[in-house]
Amino acid sequence: MEDKGLSDEAVSAACKEGDAITKDFMMQQTMLRVKDPVRSLDFYTRILGLTLLQKIDYPSMHFTNYFLGYEDKRDIPADVRERTAWTFSRRGTIDLTHNWGSEVDDSLFYHHGNDKLQGFGHIGIAVPDVTAACKLFEKEGVKFLKKPASGAKDRAFIQDPDGYYIEILSPDNMVSAMSLQAPQDATSGMFLSTSSCCSVTRLH
Repeated sequence: MEDKGLSDEAVSAACKEGDAITKDFMMQQTMLRVKDPVRSLDFYTRILGLTLLQKIDYPSMHFTNYFLGYEDKRDIPADVRERTAWTFSRRGTIDLTHNWGSEVDDSLFYHHGNDKLQGFGHIGIAVPDVTAACKLFEKEGVKFLKKPASGAKDRAFIQDPDGYYIEILSPDNMVSAMSLQAPQDATSGMFLSTSSCCSVTRLH
């Protein structure tokens, strides 16, 4: 493949209609392994505002899943069976997986995927006001990879306690930023297509 993205025609040819059975499929979760669940749960709930939906222990395999999402706590069922079915019916949740004992293993660190672009890139959190969100993150001592004033002013990138990249964006800002971009702007990493819009950010 040449050193450029796919053409609109190539994208259209690659994307096919799914089988009829897939009409009720949904994107339900992304799993991130975490070293210290106390630090990670504090970050994702107190700083990013997600809600813990359910904690599921697997004693025989020595790990725990913590499912989080942007849901109202009052909607979480009290009955464990109902809660489990409800949790796995939520869209766009995060599964923080803790392998027991990792928090005391000084030699263990999880790879965030962005050194030499080794797979995983980032998750994205949509917020009403990127600037206001970044003020909160600065106050809480969150590590920034990119602030709104540096490079892409419409979004920021931060890291969670394990170093995973998190894009902070405002949907309205992304629309206006995309409409102002040239067809390809290598500096910002933005690409504008006549058929659809998407943002691609490469952080080395």
